[in-house]
Amino acid sequence: MYQSEAPPLKTIATNLPSEDIDEELNSTIHPRPPWETLPTMYDLPSENPEEPGLPDEFHDFQPQLLRETCQSSVYPREKMFIGTDLNLYYDVHHFSWYKRPDWFLVLGAAASETQQDMRLSYVIWQEGFAPFLIVELLSPGTEAEDLGKTLRSANKPPTKWQTYEQYLRSPYYIIFDRYENQLRVFQLSGIKYQAVELTEPKFWFPELKLGVGVWLGKYQGTEGLWLRWYNEDGDWIATLAETAEQEKQRAEQEKLRADKLAEKLAALGVNLDE
Repeated sequence: MYQSEAPPLKTIATNLPSEDIDEELNSTIHPRPPWETLPTMYDLPSENPEEPGLPDEFHDFQPQLLRETCQSSVYPREKMFIGTDLNLYYDVHHFSWYKRPDWFLVLGAAASETQQDMRLSYVIWQEGFAPFLIVELLSPGTEAEDLGKTLRSANKPPTKWQTYEQYLRSPYYIIFDRYENQLRVFQLSGIKYQAVELTEPKFWFPELKLGVGVWLGKYQGTEGLWLRWYNEDGDWIATLAETAEQEKQRAEQEKLRADKLAEKLAALGVNLDE
């Protein structure tokens, strides 16, 4: 039988990062898990150069008020992540697809403990938790998309509504229109959002033992209609500034009572300094 010599081995170029052939073969036979190969928040853009900054001052103040007053007795702050105007990447098959909610709350995702750990973006396949609640602050330019009135264009990412409802499947979606003093709440029922009928501009979340509602008052020196959280007693949860003011008033009242008591004792001839 005729037998030819085996051809010489050739080096096959690869685009694998390692130059060690054993490591290359091992990574081919035993591929690394997805969480080791998928892009992280360090690899994905954290801002859109075509949409820099926030649309107006309200979009800066309102999320701060929601963050300050989101104090649940069920979920401690370290077990909640709150995102504000942060890129939210949601589709592992399309790394460039993201939405940027005005405010969102994730239960179970740990808050950043150090400055170095602070998130550049929120990446679903990296975190493993989808938002429990998403809040959009209605603007004239975003009203149609916020309310799900826009259609998805061919070869384009899904709309905001489709993303929240079908991809993230967030249990609650809130839209606040400060111009019309209107609070809209949508709750996921099956595979679709259903509008919740509100008798007043408030909504209670039994999972959090917290409610969110429209409040008329002054925040950061600005009077207006604001969205904020309230507790089981129906009381608005105090901000840091309100808590400090309450403590100041309490201290002043205590001093006033002490001064009045000292005056009465002095009138009776009692000297407390002796």
